[in-house]
Amino acid sequence: MSEPSFKGWTRPGPIPPGGVDIEPGETLDFLCGHFRMFQYEKGHRFSVDDLLTAWFGTRWCPRPERIADLGSGIGSVGMVAAWRCPGATVHTVEAQEISVRLARKSARYNGLEARYHIHQGDLRDGTLLQVPPFDLVLGSPPYWPVGTRVEAQHPQAVPARLEVRGDIGDYAKAAVKLLAPGGIFACVFPSDQIARAKAAYREAGLVLLHRQDVIFKEGEAYGVGLFAGSRAEDLPESLRNHAELPQFDAPITIRRSNGSVHPSIACFRLGCGFPPGLV
Repeated sequence: MSEPSFKGWTRPGPIPPGGVDIEPGETLDFLCGHFRMFQYEKGHRFSVDDLLTAWFGTRWCPRPERIADLGSGIGSVGMVAAWRCPGATVHTVEAQEISVRLARKSARYNGLEARYHIHQGDLRDGTLLQVPPFDLVLGSPPYWPVGTRVEAQHPQAVPARLEVRGDIGDYAKAAVKLLAPGGIFACVFPSDQIARAKAAYREAGLVLLHRQDVIFKEGEAYGVGLFAGSRAEDLPESLRNHAELPQFDAPITIRRSNGSVHPSIACFRLGCGFPPGLV
């Protein structure tokens, strides 16, 4: 069966070498362009939040030579960044062995092994301090403290939702240690917890430079915020407390109230190798 298209649109980017088998309990799913990812059928699966993080970060650091992804899980954020920045070397850090195993399979499938390095460890323990600095550090941290939400049934999915191994503040503190002068730390966090994200940047010594809000469905309040900032020490004094920072990009809405694709999401879709507006 042929893929749906939009006026002759075809998937952009390199064709992966493939050659990696799907094992029982796994799926192999499109991520961006022709890149695919291995996921567990009943475990943690990547979300649009991950794609938004990579897209937003690489917009504000468009030509990084070195990228880090913190708490990388199965690798969705880092691999989208690798697809968007084909000249960049990517280093990721993830604590769960089962997620690391899937990420390594996906890296092989997509032909990334020469420039995509997966480290198993806790982002708080300095694992990536052996290989800095990075022009861009990305993170899709868990959103909720332990005990505030129901735990996922699959153990792999628990740290993806709950702050088992650190919160957004830990991500920001880790990023500060890894950034090259003038580098960018970009992350995603829920729209009802914007204050926590702003505090994490500030308390880590980061200046929030750019922000964009994403609404999942027209007329509904819930969405996420995208954030990008640099170390205060790398910026001139005039920018550290500038009243016009962060700069706000126009909000993006993913779906209209009737469920169709909202026009404002077209730039993101095209930037991640999807057609501009299929329903």
